[in-house]
Amino acid sequence: MSKENTSRVPAVPVALPGDEPALAEIARQLVERARGEGIALTGQGGLLPSLVANILQAGLNIELDEHLGYEPYAVDGRGSGNSRNGAYPKTVVTDVGPVEVQMPRDRNASFDPVTVPKHARRLDGLTDQVVSLYAKGMTTGEIQAHLEEIYGTELSRETISKITDSIVGDMVAWQNRPLDRIYAVVLIDAIVIKVRDAQVANRPVYVAIGVNMDGERDVLGMWLGPTGGEGAKQWMTMLTELRNRGLVDALIVCCDGLKGLPDAIRVTWPQATVQTCVVHLVRNSLRYASKADWQDVTRGLRAIYTAPTVDAAVVEFETFAERWRDKYPAMILSWERAWDEFVPFLAFPVELRKIVYTTNAIESLNARFRRAVAHRGHFPNEQAAMKVLYLIAIRRQKNRENMTGRIVAWKQILNALTVHYGDRIEAVNQ
Repeated sequence: MSKENTSRVPAVPVALPGDEPALAEIARQLVERARGEGIALTGQGGLLPSLVANILQAGLNIELDEHLGYEPYAVDGRGSGNSRNGAYPKTVVTDVGPVEVQMPRDRNASFDPVTVPKHARRLDGLTDQVVSLYAKGMTTGEIQAHLEEIYGTELSRETISKITDSIVGDMVAWQNRPLDRIYAVVLIDAIVIKVRDAQVANRPVYVAIGVNMDGERDVLGMWLGPTGGEGAKQWMTMLTELRNRGLVDALIVCCDGLKGLPDAIRVTWPQATVQTCVVHLVRNSLRYASKADWQDVTRGLRAIYTAPTVDAAVVEFETFAERWRDKYPAMILSWERAWDEFVPFLAFPVELRKIVYTTNAIESLNARFRRAVAHRGHFPNEQAAMKVLYLIAIRRQKNRENMTGRIVAWKQILNALTVHYGDRIEAVNQ
């Protein structure tokens, strides 16, 4: 390391991890020094890279002392069978920019440092940052430009792609992890993304979210289907995989109105209550109605799906149908066809209805998917698509409703479920 870099590092007080006042004082002195001398904090020649280089160099030297068992020039080293053998320069990429260190060597070539591993060209913090940026939907080219602009760090697109490939093993393990034997609620839905194979094509992504008997919500799985749009036959394959991973019973399964999907659910879990997503029903209804009537239509539909009982819902629907059947017959017909899968949630208390009558959790996840892939246009291959979707699915965001976490007011919901499905819950848990 050059004398020029060393001279830029100010004398700072010693601070232990968690010693916030001392760390704040170090930060203050660094900023004052940088401002006073007109030195950048990050990037080539910056103050922080110089400080990081000093810390890494000190760590390497201490590791070599411990490896050899004696300090430089100590008489204990004479006849020890191993000794220092100079050093060679090495540049490593860090979160604050590239830094240069002198890698010490021993004559037996048995020194294997941890501070800066022998073959490492970047430190783990940068790897985490690359993966985080990738999870936010940035392409390899955008990540490359971002790192160069902010940190003065140059990484090739190939290197960035290899870094993101490091999560593939975790992704495969996550996709095949064992599941609980019973889930209170399973929400399923699909979105469409563009993936290049021989040519760019629309591909459905099937998603399943579960709420277990402890009220914990989690993404159970994601699958990239073939071209041709969402299909009940493909869902049958995905649901069978969930069963093979240990999910032997689902009390309530919420889905959209895809033809054949309720039958596929009942084949997989014969006793499951199939609930059509009300959000999908309302959205589909508005497709048939003029925008001028949307407010009146949604008001009428709300009276149906917030009715206190099934009988009350029937009365509200008859009133609704009488008003709109002549003008929008297809809208009324869509509700009549879906009625048997629409009414089950009306037997539950309000707390349970909130997570049963709508696939809001999946809608939220799909919204994140769309934001992350919107500016990409398409994914270069299947693995690239699944890496991004996986990282989004497991990523937690502060002050946001996340895919993983406990359902609010779960005790009241559990009591309602036990009243309705007590025998099944006990049977599966035996």
